[in-house]
Amino acid sequence: MKATVTSKGQITIPAEIRRKLHLQPGSVLQFDESAHFLKARHVFDEKKARAVLGCAESALRGRTTEEWLSRTRGRKVRLRK
Repeated sequence: MKATVTSKGQITIPAEIRRKLHLQPGSVLQFDESAHFLKARHVFDEKKARAVLGCAESALRGRTTEEWLSRTRGRKVRLRK
């Protein structure tokens, strides 16, 4: 696949790559300058992940792993020992 750099240094990421990487408007990419080619990766948004995990933590605090799995899956689960 090819992309052309504009006079402002911008490129359009081909639709196939955007779909494959689940890129949306506002997605952040990180470029690896140590590579001998253009290498970019989708940046993990730690702030959003912590917000989601924080909600789950308060809802499931004080429960066993078995109880947690049961609640998240919506059914009773028995763990192997």
